[in-house]
Amino acid sequence: MTQIVVPVRYPLTKHSRETLAEAIRIAEAEDGSLTVLHVDLYQSGKHVSRSQLKAAVESEFGRLPNARYSVRKGLLVEETILDAVASEEADIVVIGEKQASRWRQMVRRLVDDPDVETFLRSQLDARVVTVS
Repeated sequence: MTQIVVPVRYPLTKHSRETLAEAIRIAEAEDGSLTVLHVDLYQSGKHVSRSQLKAAVESEFGRLPNARYSVRKGLLVEETILDAVASEEADIVVIGEKQASRWRQMVRRLVDDPDVETFLRSQLDARVVTVS
């Protein structure tokens, strides 16, 4: 079964809803399982529970078959997402354009040519889908 990971913000923003809608569409088309991921930043002092994340997603999209919900703590959103994608052994990662832009900034610090998809492919064995 294809494993799809989609990082989202909580509460769900317009961009998170659009990214999640695309991830759901891909999961249905690929007969895949979906992991909805939210990163709680240590420095924000906020805590989101899995049940809050699940309730927010299900109130927007209804019950999602083959979906699981994950909330991870981290200092940097991008690193925490990379760790989650690797541990989930994701086949596909669906990210929003804004997330791609933040990753591009992070990658730019490491290399001269910040091609996010190439960087992620070199770090992960997953297809990256960017939603605008």
